[in-house]
Amino acid sequence: QVQLVESGGGLVQSGGSLRLSCAASGSIFSINAMGWYRQAPGKERELVAAITSGGSTNYADSVKGRFTISRDNAKNTVYLQMDSLKPEDTAVYYCNADLSELLLPSKYLEVWGQGTLVTVSS
Repeated sequence: QVQLVESGGGLVQSGGSLRLSCAASGSIFSINAMGWYRQAPGKERELVAAITSGGSTNYADSVKGRFTISRDNAKNTVYLQMDSLKPEDTAVYYCNADLSELLLPSKYLEVWGQGTLVTVSS
């Protein structure tokens, strides 16, 4: 069974930095895009950043220039470096991956992590 495990969330002051990590494990055949989403209280889940297997990236306008997404394909891990954090970045951050499993390599699934809380104090 494939799972995504996030780490790195926590409490930080405004202007500070955090680095989130998300490792995919299990019987993985291939991973296409990986990304980070977030959901603030009372709001819908939104895309923060995404990265393809080839390294192409996409960011929400609200985080451009402050957040950097990267991945280590050998470790099946995606990272989110968050700098110049603002109180409005406070949310639960979820990792997402589009991947296939060894038993059925041609079928791609969307898998989510359990989420990690990021709180930015003013």
